[in-house]
Amino acid sequence: MPVLTLLWLVLMEGCIRQTEAEIPAVQQAAPLEEPEEEAADEEKQTMPEEARESEQAVTEGSDTAMDQKQEEEISKTEIVPQKDLPKVKGIYITGPMAGHEGMADREQLAADTELNAMVIDIKNDEGIVTYKMDQAMVEEMGAGVRYIRDLPELIERLKGQDLYLIARIVAFKDPLLADKHPELCIRKKDGSIFRDKNGLAWVNPYEREVWEYLIDLGKEAALAGFDEIQFDYIRFPTEITDEEADYGTEALGKSKTDIITGFTAYAYEQLSPLGIQVSADVFGTVIDNENDAALVGQDYGAMARHLDYICPMVYPSHYREGVYGIEYPDLMPYETVSAALEASGEILAGIPKGEHRAVVRPWLQDFTAVWISHHQSYEGEQIREQIQAVYDSGCEEWLLWNAKCSYTAEGLLSED
Repeated sequence: MPVLTLLWLVLMEGCIRQTEAEIPAVQQAAPLEEPEEEAADEEKQTMPEEARESEQAVTEGSDTAMDQKQEEEISKTEIVPQKDLPKVKGIYITGPMAGHEGMADREQLAADTELNAMVIDIKNDEGIVTYKMDQAMVEEMGAGVRYIRDLPELIERLKGQDLYLIARIVAFKDPLLADKHPELCIRKKDGSIFRDKNGLAWVNPYEREVWEYLIDLGKEAALAGFDEIQFDYIRFPTEITDEEADYGTEALGKSKTDIITGFTAYAYEQLSPLGIQVSADVFGTVIDNENDAALVGQDYGAMARHLDYICPMVYPSHYREGVYGIEYPDLMPYETVSAALEASGEILAGIPKGEHRAVVRPWLQDFTAVWISHHQSYEGEQIREQIQAVYDSGCEEWLLWNAKCSYTAEGLLSED
């Protein structure tokens, strides 16, 4: 029912990216080591400053209409040939972990098991850029924190281990950008700034300047050597209704799903010519629940037309009791992931043969959801059940989430 669905999403808003013991939302940890002062003569990555585009309407069918200036810029972009791509089996890595000595243990885990990819925070959900990026708005806001002290060395080292590298960029949950540029944030109808239950402001997905900032970050990550850009929080917050929110004049005649799909299409148009893969994380519940899709602005089928990979978060703990006829989803990981991916297949089958369609690469749960009543410890057996459900559904790729970057080796096959 819509009311129950809304209540569930509000409750889960802070748990979507959750550790075993941290409720509500997980805040990014401080650097595990105090970062050294950046040397004055340190070489920085450079890229041409991208021209800011005028605000632009989203066309019918949720595609962005490109003006002549945009078309000219894309035509000047050198098309980089696509690389041979692995069937990704990956884990999430925070910025502080990527720059910490504990990273060696995660690298060893990948060497010893079937893992072949890492999703590394480049911009996290605090709005922090995790290395000293030479990008105008990052520098203007002081958003860069040198969690990763030597990004070129990290990328070279991980590539030397044949790891596929995914740059995670949190999109519209950006309290730093919202606070530094309040003109870009979501407001209430009374003119006040909307803040979620953790007191954090979000930026407005209808603002084109926000789009350009995110694309600039994606281009920087591509030039740095990442294989893929993955946008997370590519959605609206769940804690404010359309009746309460004021998204500005650009929202007139455009739904939330229109604008999120529009941004997805624009990101794909801008980043694909660089030879980079483009992906996005979405709620698992939006796959086949229209109310949830409208609430956060994620149209699963429409977004899949403008991505290389779509990554539904099908964590069993994040489904309400009784969904798909499963009394307690967290206690039945195989059945829950199977049901969600079956629904995914049915939705994506609606895209006509021959048209572009993203590969499905789900996020799986490698944490214990102690905050729900009917939960179990997620150990090797539970991890493997989820992975098997992915394969049995016809999908071939998966990612494991643990906000502490602590992964269950017993759930992974050995390299042999």
